[in-house]
Amino acid sequence: MSLKEEKESIRKSIYDKLFNEGQSLRPNGDYGKIPDFKGAEIAAELLAGTDEWKNSKTIFCSPDSAQIPVRYLALKENKNLIMASPNLEHGYLYLEGNKLNGKEREASTKEGAFNHCSKFFDFGEGSSFDIAIDMVVEGSVGVDRSGNRIGKGKGYGDREIEDLFNKNLINEDTPLITTIHPFQLIDHIPMEGHDRRLNMIVSTDEIIRI
Repeated sequence: MSLKEEKESIRKSIYDKLFNEGQSLRPNGDYGKIPDFKGAEIAAELLAGTDEWKNSKTIFCSPDSAQIPVRYLALKENKNLIMASPNLEHGYLYLEGNKLNGKEREASTKEGAFNHCSKFFDFGEGSSFDIAIDMVVEGSVGVDRSGNRIGKGKGYGDREIEDLFNKNLINEDTPLITTIHPFQLIDHIPMEGHDRRLNMIVSTDEIIRI
C-alpha cells in the first residue's frame, strides 16, 4: 500500500466511525471534509481554559465548521482572529473581537467572517503582514499522540502553516493545535518529509501536549 493509499484508508476509517456512531453533525457524514463533530464546543472550551489560550492575543484559525466554537470564543474574549479563507482563495481575513459589538457568533462563521473582517492579507510569497500570531488552530481528519496530522487531502492546512513560518509570523514555540473528537485520535499517522507536526491536541475529553 502506498503512503497516499494508507492515508486515504485512515481517512475513510475515521469518517466511517464518526458517521456510524452518530458523531458527525452532517447528515451524510464528513466524507472528503474536515469532520464537523459533535462536542466541538466542549473541545473549544477545554482549549480556552489553557494557559496557551489565555496568553494569546491573536489567534490564527482554519475556516472549518468544527472550529466555529474556537473562533467564537476568541472573538467573544476580544482576541484578534486571523482566519484562512476557504481554499485560500481570498488569503486571510483579519477580525478584531473588540469591534464586533455582539456580532461575534455571526462573525465566527465562514460567511460572517467576510462581512465583519477589518482587512484581508494575501497568501504566499511576496506578501507580508506585521501582526504577531500567538496560536494556530487547524482542523484535522486524524491525528496521533506524536502530533502527526492528516487533513482532507488538499494540503491547505500544511500550506497555511508553512506560509506563516515563511513570513516569520510563527516559530517553533508557537502552539500548533487541533480540536478533535476522540474518534479522530488514532495510533499512528504516516508522515511525509514536508509535513509539520502539531504540538498540542485538544479533544472533547483530554488535552495532549507534545
